[in-house]
Amino acid sequence: MSQNKNKIINDPLHGFLTIPSELIYDVVQHPYFQRLRRIRQLGMSDWVYPGATHTRFHHALGALNITLKAMESLRRKGVDISEEEFEGAALAILLHDIGHGPFSHTLEHTLIQGVHHEDISTRIMHRLNVEFKGALTIAIRIFLDKYEPKPFLSQLISGQLDMDRLDYLLRDSFYTGVSEGIVGGERIISMLNVADGNLVVEQKGIYSVEKFLIARRLMYWQVYLHKTVIAADSVLVSILRRARMLATQGHVLGNYHPLLHFLMNEINEETFDDEALDLFLALDDIDIMASVKQWQFHTDPILSTLCKRLLYRKLPKVFISNMETSPNLVAEATEKAMQKFNVSESEALNYFVKTGILENHAYKTEGGGIRILRKNGSVSDVAESSDNYNLAALKETVKKYYLIHWGK
Repeated sequence: MSQNKNKIINDPLHGFLTIPSELIYDVVQHPYFQRLRRIRQLGMSDWVYPGATHTRFHHALGALNITLKAMESLRRKGVDISEEEFEGAALAILLHDIGHGPFSHTLEHTLIQGVHHEDISTRIMHRLNVEFKGALTIAIRIFLDKYEPKPFLSQLISGQLDMDRLDYLLRDSFYTGVSEGIVGGERIISMLNVADGNLVVEQKGIYSVEKFLIARRLMYWQVYLHKTVIAADSVLVSILRRARMLATQGHVLGNYHPLLHFLMNEINEETFDDEALDLFLALDDIDIMASVKQWQFHTDPILSTLCKRLLYRKLPKVFISNMETSPNLVAEATEKAMQKFNVSESEALNYFVKTGILENHAYKTEGGGIRILRKNGSVSDVAESSDNYNLAALKETVKKYYLIHWGK
C-alpha cells in the first residue's frame, strides 16, 4: 500500500503548512533532515529567553512555506517559474541550514575549524542528490547561486531580503517574545517582483522593507548579541575547548564515538572527510548537553566548574564598550579569575576571560542589496529610494567590544 505523502503541518507561526511534492516529503522524512529537530535555532538564547527552544527543523519548514508563497505570488504577476524550478527552489530553502551542528552558530567553529555550515549544507545536499538519483541538481545550483537563467530564485534563498531572514526574524521574535522582530511578512511577499532576472520589491512596499531592516538591527542587539547570550555561549565553547585538551591527553570523557572523534582530532577543511561528515551527522544538542551533565563530575576542576556554572546558570559578567578593551582591564579580570578558580594565568585566559568584537550589520549593498522597482520601471537601491535618512546609516557596521569576566 502506498504511503500518503500529502501532509499538512501545523506551525504556530504560519498556521497550516503543506508539503508540495512527494520528493520534498521524502527529503523531510530523511534522517539528515529529521536531525534538525534536535538542533536549536538560537543556541544558548533560552538561558535569557526561556521560550527560545525552537529548532532548525521549525525554521526550515517555515522558510519553505514563505518561499512557496513568494513563488506563487510571483507566478500570479506573470513571472515564469517552471515546476522543476519551483521544486528546486523549495528544496534549496528547505535544506539551506541542514549543515548546522549542535547549538547552531554557538559551536560552528568549535567542533570543526574553518568550515562554515553553508559548506556542510552543500556537501549534504550532494549526498542527498546521489541518493535521490539527481533530483536535487537544480536545487543545488540555486543554493550555490549558479542557476544563471533566473538569479531571482537564488536571491529568494540567500540575499539581503531572503525568505530565510524573513522567517527567522518572525520566528525568533515569536519564541523569544521580543516584539521588535515583528515585520510585515505577508506584505513583503506580496510586493515582490522580478526585473531583469533579479528579485525586486515594488515601490509601494518600501516602508515594509524599512521596518524589516530596522527590525533586523534591533533583534541583533536584543537577542542574537545579547550580552548574557554571549556569556552562555562563551562558557559552552570553553567547555568544549577544555574537553578537547583533556581528550588529547588521554583523559576519559565518555564513550560516545562521534563526539570523541571531534574532541580527539583536529577537524578542519582539509581533514573533514566522509567519515567525519558521517560522525557530524550523528551529533546534536542532546549529545553536547548529556556530556556537560556528565562532565560536571569530572576530576578536572576546570571542566567540572565550567559545566556546573553553565547547567545552573552561574554565568560570567560581560562588559561592553564602544572602545577596545584596555590591557589593564584584561589583566584585572585575569587576576580575579586566577584567584576565584585557583587557575594559572594561561588557564584563566583560555577558559574564563575573553575579549572580542560584536558586529551588527543590518544591511549590505554588496551582491545587489535590496532593489526597489519604481513606478517608472527603473530600479534603485532601497537606501537611495527611501525618504528615511536613517536607512543609509544601517549600511554601516556597528562595532562594540566586549570583555567576559567573572566579577569579584
